[in-house]
Amino acid sequence: MTATTPAAPPPDGPHAVVVVGSTNADLLARVGVHPAPGETILGERMDVLPGGKGANQAVAAARLGSPTALVGAVGDDAFAEPALAGLREAGVDLSALAVRSGATGVALVAVAADGENSIVVIPGVNATVDADAVRAHRDVVGAAAVVVLQGEIPRSGIEEAARATRGRLIVNLAPVIDVDADVLLAADPLVVNEHEAALVAAALGAADGATPATEDGSDEAVVTALLARGVRSVVMTLGARGALVGAGDLLEQVPTPCVDAVDTTGAGDAFVGALAHGLASGDDLVTAARFAARVGAYAVRSVGAQSSYPGLGDELPEVTA
Repeated sequence: MTATTPAAPPPDGPHAVVVVGSTNADLLARVGVHPAPGETILGERMDVLPGGKGANQAVAAARLGSPTALVGAVGDDAFAEPALAGLREAGVDLSALAVRSGATGVALVAVAADGENSIVVIPGVNATVDADAVRAHRDVVGAAAVVVLQGEIPRSGIEEAARATRGRLIVNLAPVIDVDADVLLAADPLVVNEHEAALVAAALGAADGATPATEDGSDEAVVTALLARGVRSVVMTLGARGALVGAGDLLEQVPTPCVDAVDTTGAGDAFVGALAHGLASGDDLVTAARFAARVGAYAVRSVGAQSSYPGLGDELPEVTA
């Protein structure tokens, strides 16, 4: 039997999930193959879609049933409306999202025929989501059951949000930027892919004077190194291979359903938003990660980020033996 997405219970505070992060308009170009350096190719079509890691994760959580708010910013240009469309449709609370003079963040996304993408992000007014901007909404952040952070806003904004968090903190350090080690050590979980995990492990090792060794360099060794350096829990995303969950002495592989990928844009954000929803609903970390892997697999089956995310009642793909 194919399961459907569960409903979320009422949150502990006004919002089950608060995301502090970026809001972008995605300029998505469909291409046969990615161009080589210096090469010009003809694309098939271009769409302007809502995106940004923060907005994507907020939409994913909200569509699954978690009352969700986004702390961030958009500009006063023509890209603001398409950037906000998915958030409004999903019912995300935008009362903590500022409209500032300047350019809305933009992501230039090329998606090849095999579903793989390459992305260039131009932050725009996302660069204004600093400590002062977050401090203005400290009560919203502090009342959330789960707070989600990424690496597409300034370091000071991330650190202020982490300090304001009284619930559970998810730090998806993508892209990897330099933040205070206390933010990483407060994450429960830290969500990173293989490349990001190695960079964070090395940074934490350098911060405490340790040699950034991860033994054999395997996924398990890197997660173990992060835990040894004081991170409370880790979810390493592995694409089509699922995820690896580490907490204390636990190391558990989480499989993902096998699906035909059309577009991987935003699939990692779908995973993080679903993980936040699961944790806010009271699931343990492994259960939430298993659910998130299925949501991520659902998302790669259609074009775009937010438009590909499941809502309540949508059938999720199952993991098969």
